[in-house]
Amino acid sequence: MKVLVTGAGGMLGASVVDVLRDDGAHQIVTTGRNVGGAADIAMDVRDWSAVTAVVADVRPELVIHLAAETDVDRCEREPDHAYATNAFGTENVVMACREHEATLAYVSTANVFDGEKVEPYTEYDVPGSINVYGKSKLAGERIVTRILDRYYIFRSGWMVGGWKIDKKFVYKMVQLCRTEKELKVVDDKFGSPTFTGDFTATMIAVVATRRYGLYHLTNKGTASRWEIACEIVRLLGKEEDIEVIPVSSAEFPLPAPRPRSEMLRNLKLELLGLNTMPEWRESLRQYIDKNRDST
Repeated sequence: MKVLVTGAGGMLGASVVDVLRDDGAHQIVTTGRNVGGAADIAMDVRDWSAVTAVVADVRPELVIHLAAETDVDRCEREPDHAYATNAFGTENVVMACREHEATLAYVSTANVFDGEKVEPYTEYDVPGSINVYGKSKLAGERIVTRILDRYYIFRSGWMVGGWKIDKKFVYKMVQLCRTEKELKVVDDKFGSPTFTGDFTATMIAVVATRRYGLYHLTNKGTASRWEIACEIVRLLGKEEDIEVIPVSSAEFPLPAPRPRSEMLRNLKLELLGLNTMPEWRESLRQYIDKNRDST
């Protein structure tokens, strides 16, 4: 296939491009806010003229739409920016896909749910986000389903990958383990760790089936932030050196409310026999082993 990847400069984008290029069967064109580095073409998804021009020129069979504002707190502080990027930007990409008959794969988030369910959410649960980030991503989902017939929506959990370009929880914990003897980590927020390499490989496998629709796509198993931190300390061999103290999320007030649960279950993948995602602890072990010597 000829594949256009938006937002190729992020940690998931880097994984998607690597997996597609390693496959060797696809022609890949990448876009980002600035040309160079991971992006072949500079394109701001909020600019309709730029989006339609790029899609018209590239003529992709598949667009993997990753460009998004994923800073949850910035979204809360700047809702116009959140909706301009995650909803209107997605609408631009969707309209260009319809105009040029391209299939779309849109990556969404567990943040579309309110977090009150005790069990992991499935694709058949009703969304209802409690923060602007989740609401803007859900708006993007609804635009996709309203306008397109050939689409995939993949909801991810707590994303992990990219090591140095990873600005999220796991890499931050690894860095703190280099200097701290005590880590205070919340134990009242739960989610589904999602490793970029695992996510990408399974996403591409699902796309190959042409079974269009909505999918949850996370690693198997769920955990609290505290449980993940404890596992990181164990894998680094620092159990005797570092104490991981469970605390309430009230100790770390943030601009945006977070749902209690971002746990997802890949029910549709299970029903289709396609849930090849590894258990999160195994992927975390491999991730740390591969990168433990990196600074």
